[in-house]
Amino acid sequence: MKLYLRLLTYLKPYRLWLLGSVFCAIVVSAMTASYAWLIKPVIDDIFVKKDQEMLMLVPLAIIAVSFFKGICTYGQSYMMRYAGSWIIADLRKALYRHMLLLPIAYHSQQATGQLISRIVHDVQVMQNAVSTVIKDLFQQTLTLVALVGVVFYQDWQLALFVFFGMPLLTLPIVMIGRRLRKIAQKEQERAGDLTNILQETFSGIRIVKAFGREHFEAERFSKKNTNYYKTIVRSIAVGEITSPLIETILSFAIGAVIWYGGSRVISDAMTPGTFFSFMTAASMMYKPVKSLSQANNNLQQAMAAAERVFGVMDLKNEQELDSGKKILPKLQGSVVFESVGFVYAKSKSPALSNIQLEAKPGDIIAIVGSSGAGKTTLINLLPRFYESTTGQILMDGMPTQDVTLASLRAQIGIVSQEIILFDESIRWNIAYGTEGASDAEVEAAAEAAYADTFIKKLPEAYDTQIEKGGANFSGGERQRLAIARALLKNPPILILDEATSALDTESEFMIRKALASLMKNRTTFVIAHRLSTIQRATCICVIENGQIVERGRHGDLIKQNGRYKKIYQMQFKDIEGLAEHEALSAE
Repeated sequence: MKLYLRLLTYLKPYRLWLLGSVFCAIVVSAMTASYAWLIKPVIDDIFVKKDQEMLMLVPLAIIAVSFFKGICTYGQSYMMRYAGSWIIADLRKALYRHMLLLPIAYHSQQATGQLISRIVHDVQVMQNAVSTVIKDLFQQTLTLVALVGVVFYQDWQLALFVFFGMPLLTLPIVMIGRRLRKIAQKEQERAGDLTNILQETFSGIRIVKAFGREHFEAERFSKKNTNYYKTIVRSIAVGEITSPLIETILSFAIGAVIWYGGSRVISDAMTPGTFFSFMTAASMMYKPVKSLSQANNNLQQAMAAAERVFGVMDLKNEQELDSGKKILPKLQGSVVFESVGFVYAKSKSPALSNIQLEAKPGDIIAIVGSSGAGKTTLINLLPRFYESTTGQILMDGMPTQDVTLASLRAQIGIVSQEIILFDESIRWNIAYGTEGASDAEVEAAAEAAYADTFIKKLPEAYDTQIEKGGANFSGGERQRLAIARALLKNPPILILDEATSALDTESEFMIRKALASLMKNRTTFVIAHRLSTIQRATCICVIENGQIVERGRHGDLIKQNGRYKKIYQMQFKDIEGLAEHEALSAE
């Protein structure tokens, strides 16, 4: 009930539509009960008493009842579905916005398909609870109450005789509803699994085809699909038993009414018209009772989805978890790591330990090391994608945990090795994250990233539409567009995570020249496996097992004959390549 009431709070902006629907439902319920009430004059006055006046009035009354019921049925259904559709749209929008605000840690632990399933599938299931279920619960309940009023009006003794058996009707409905809710929870989980495998397969279609795993993936999907539909079949098996069960129970009630009511008619305790009016009203109760039981089944399925949706909505987002209250002023670029340590959730060993590092404005700090050493974890602490477990990070002397996330991230630019381009124009993608950027500024950033050379060759230039994931551009071109996006932001602190990894030698050389001039008076952190990109760094830090084991300039680290030189020699082990890069580093 708490979940359902919480869902109903989304009705507030559409309360006028709801009120209109309520009014129409009241009219529909009254008109439905009127059919049963009109049976009495039809039998007693027309067929028994042969009243000519009633012969004219009753048919006109039936036509009028049908007319008003038809209009109000349409009005109630339209208004409730209209409000219900917009409520679901608002809920889906709120869920999506909330998911975007959840910490990186949450997204890293969740399968993408499960997140998509909550937004698409679970919210869609909830739409039944908002439109169809609310409509049926309200209208059919009113109709049932109106029909109950008719049977009590016609003969209260016979009505009491019938209602003694009502508990037999409600008990199976409640039990079936509970069972359906448990099945629905499993169904939504498996729908998420299905969405997840689709997302994985289509996003990695190149790998699937490269390794010839089409049949394997088809079989993997088939198993998930079978599990999903097995759950649906279970849901159908439980849900469909409701109708025949209710019909069987009601048949006993109708048989009892005919026996008891017939005996009262024979003894002249009630008229035939009263009996048939009572019987009509009692028979008409079958439809609302059946509709209410189906509505309860749908409601239980919807509430299972609501538990998953509101479970996400109840998670605290980054703003709620943010301990920072101060606005970070424009940075000069000083960054200090003071005894910083970090441990991932559910991990026993620390990812980082006792990191001591200082960067002055304009410094270029290069982070190198083997895979899994902690390079990306270290960089992720700067924009507070993760909060350090121990120690603190200072920017211009201010602890980053004391400043708001928005003001902190506004002064950090990131170019990652995973290039994300959106299905929009080149201009839109470069300007992403920099509101109000002019066309001239966008083009200047592209020129600085050496991206304008290929952009201007395109028929639509900066208005060229980027296909899914940047499929209509090479890896190097996509990388330069991402660099242009970071350059346009013009942040005091720049993070380059393998920023030149996808570039050919010529493009890499141009980008290094562009970055060299743009890095002046800007603190830059560079993660690179290709050591040729970081030889001119102010300080190179070698990380192993979450600790800085070596630090210094390229030439000094080579002379130390330590871990850095081994990494360097592994990359340039051929004599010609090594000599070339040694000459480069000596310039």
